[in-house]
Amino acid sequence: MNDTFDPSAFLSTVSGRPGVYRMFDSEARLLYVGKAKNLKNRLSSYFRKTGLAPKTAALVARIAQIETTITANETEALLLEQTLIKEWRPPYNILLRDDKSYPYVYLSDGEFPRLSIHRGAKKAKGKYFGPYPSAGAIRESLSLLQKTFFVRQCEDSYYKNRTRPCLQYQIKRCKAPCVGLVEPQVYAEDVRHSVMFLEGRSNALTDELSAGMEEAAINLEFERAAELRDQIALLRRVQDQQSMEGGTGDVDVIAAFVNPGGACVHLISVRG
Repeated sequence: MNDTFDPSAFLSTVSGRPGVYRMFDSEARLLYVGKAKNLKNRLSSYFRKTGLAPKTAALVARIAQIETTITANETEALLLEQTLIKEWRPPYNILLRDDKSYPYVYLSDGEFPRLSIHRGAKKAKGKYFGPYPSAGAIRESLSLLQKTFFVRQCEDSYYKNRTRPCLQYQIKRCKAPCVGLVEPQVYAEDVRHSVMFLEGRSNALTDELSAGMEEAAINLEFERAAELRDQIALLRRVQDQQSMEGGTGDVDVIAAFVNPGGACVHLISVRG
């Protein structure tokens, strides 16, 4: 590692709480972004004398600076890690994945499209959202969307051969387009809302749903108003989980490092 970096001194200042860490080289280039349930334990593991994988050892040899951001919980750390990786594409986040491709959320083409996890070449028609840092992060998003907007996630072969609704319809996770229980325009609206969420426009989505709920109530469409109310509650629960320590909304984090040989200033912008 860089001669100016003292792991022991650095680790003595690190919190044991959940968060995200960023590793930089001597020219302030971002090498790697990671998350941790316990920042001190995770970062300490990089500086063991033995047992590091060759790629990890190569990363550690280049470290000149590490920055950390404390988060409220592991979920928030995962979301921040995902945002930073997508924005900066650090080289070692690719190398340390053993050459596996990052996963995406895939929305298929057609009148009643499905949502699924996708890896590899993006050849099929449809929309791709990501990349995500892990399949687990995608499953969390898909689970929320299934509970909120009921867009199907079943395989096409299963979908095309149904003669009656499956269990997902019974537990209110799908509107059973396979047997014609939802109109195409209603399903298309659910898909549009899912896309807004996946594109990070959750505030605009919540505002739109709130306006729709008020209109439904005025028109005495109480069942529709209740459905929109439940969707808004789920989305706001996620938004509450994503509020980082230090405030909400847009954040600019400025870090400065000075030694006798020079100085370095690094800016990270997090946009809500």
